[in-house]
Amino acid sequence: MTPAFELPQIAPESFERADAARNRERILCAARRLFDERGAGCVSMDDVAEEAGVGKGTLFRRFGSRASLAAAVLSERERNFQEAIIRGEPPLGPGAPPCERLVAFGESLLDTLEAHTELFLAAEIGPGRFVHPAYVVHRLHVTLLLREADPVCDAEMLSDTLLAALGADLFIHLRRVRGMSLERLKQGWGELVGRTVPAPEQAGV
Repeated sequence: MTPAFELPQIAPESFERADAARNRERILCAARRLFDERGAGCVSMDDVAEEAGVGKGTLFRRFGSRASLAAAVLSERERNFQEAIIRGEPPLGPGAPPCERLVAFGESLLDTLEAHTELFLAAEIGPGRFVHPAYVVHRLHVTLLLREADPVCDAEMLSDTLLAALGADLFIHLRRVRGMSLERLKQGWGELVGRTVPAPEQAGV
């Protein structure tokens, strides 16, 4: 079983003034509501400020840009996902074989990408994702599962390689440009994991 570990995104946020915390939550609630109703690509910072009842200057001081605001909304959803992989039900959570957990991990991420494609686009997903705390956590999780499945494999290299197949930019290309179905992407992910992670007898487990 993959050992429990603390994830950066789940850690409590640093202390902030009560009024600043209220403003932050008000802004995030307004942004989530507008993004869900209109799509992130059709929501401006002015729209969010008006919906949240805060000044535009407050909004920009807190988040800096629409991309940063979209990333903050995604981070909240990410915390729930991380909670599921640490303490949730198997196969996404502990208690299932590593191969099954890897398949469930990828399928869950693909579902998130499908449901929030506009948010990922608004967050300007790009090379910076490799140092984002969420990606660091995903890489650690996949690395641990790979080591559990095959202690002698190059888990660090393989984890980044597998995660590349779950990148938002590739997902958007495959869904919108190539027209591949979500089900096909999930099947492809399962096949990729199956070809990467050896059966227990092959790994010597």
